[in-house]
Amino acid sequence: MAAKVVDISGDEILDSRGHPTLRVHVHLDGGQRVSASVPAGASTGEGEAHELRDGDIRRYGGRGVQKALANLYEIKSLLKGKDPTLQAEIDQLLIECDGTDSKARLGANTILGVSMAVARAGAVATGQHLYSYLNKASTYKLPVPMMNVINGGQHASNALDFQEFMIVPHGAPSFHEGLRWGAETYHVLRKLLAERGLATGVGDEGGFAPDLESNEAPCALIVEAIERAGYIPGEEIALALDPAASSFWSDGYYDLCKSAGGRIGHNELESMYARWTKTYPIVSIEDGFAEHDWAAFREQTAELGAQVQIVGDDLYVTNRKLIQRGIAEKATNAVLIKLNQIGTVTETIQAIEACQSAGWNYIVSHRSGETDDTFISDFAVAMASGQIKAGAPCRGERIAKYNRLIEIERQAGALASYTSPFSRQEVR
Repeated sequence: MAAKVVDISGDEILDSRGHPTLRVHVHLDGGQRVSASVPAGASTGEGEAHELRDGDIRRYGGRGVQKALANLYEIKSLLKGKDPTLQAEIDQLLIECDGTDSKARLGANTILGVSMAVARAGAVATGQHLYSYLNKASTYKLPVPMMNVINGGQHASNALDFQEFMIVPHGAPSFHEGLRWGAETYHVLRKLLAERGLATGVGDEGGFAPDLESNEAPCALIVEAIERAGYIPGEEIALALDPAASSFWSDGYYDLCKSAGGRIGHNELESMYARWTKTYPIVSIEDGFAEHDWAAFREQTAELGAQVQIVGDDLYVTNRKLIQRGIAEKATNAVLIKLNQIGTVTETIQAIEACQSAGWNYIVSHRSGETDDTFISDFAVAMASGQIKAGAPCRGERIAKYNRLIEIERQAGALASYTSPFSRQEVR
């Protein structure tokens, strides 16, 4: 007999930045209760689904989620008695109940919390791990971690305009070895910073946030850390960038004001990226341009796409229609996938299916405001993403994702593989 939803409840909890967010509980008729917590972003695309906040400055400066929490009562009456394994049907009911294009009435944070918790309830009801429940194949792919080890932009109060400088241990023989390589490099980087009298405090995603002399300086520093840790830059551990260029785009120019780099056009910025890829072992550039600068993305993909993964995040906001536009225009060759950008598990899967149809890479990602929820770890394996952004090997909410992947690697055993997503690219 199929399991049934008997209750939905929730809590207003705090995320990793100390801001309120939702934790949603789904109760089943067999007595089981599963939960899901919703992350929040700092650097957000304009087209993201609407995150419902209270707006009452007397509580959490207006960031409370009591309205979102109250909307669970309406959703409870809608889903009571439903079979939690009917994920697509339930997600469609949530979308129709909200009735807006951006999920503004119920709140995308409310809807996503329910959608994720329903997925977990379906896994529990069928006696499966979440990654195997959501997976349609009989084998699994462990994702290569993209670890944000130096933070800037909106993730740190320092002199870097670019938001994320990452290490990618794609040459490791397994996930747990890749995690070890990344953690060792991270700690060597900390020592390098300390030796030079630079700050070793961390930003929102666990990366260090030193004041460096330029946006290029972190690349050289990270390469030095990789070498000092005993690994070969490019061959074993590569670099990835997420400038988050929408955050410093203004009136058609890119204003590198934090680093005193001045205002430049997209051709100058594109030339900078091209030069860096010749100097450093960079395998991926995410949001190198602003979300409205489609021409710049097309030009960069035409120039560098055969050697470098060109990723759209703000450009697509995990929206299938925007991804399909990107495919048609050859704007990028990869997409960042964030569940809370679109608001349901089903719509996120549809975005991934669009990438798969085009032969594009896709990266399952955390947000800067995270919780200890490990849903994205299971989701990355289930969707065979091959890559995950979960932050530095630091801070409990980031480590939780990596530790869950270690568990999955052990559970899946010989059914799981760990392979470089950059094998077809020139890794220098």
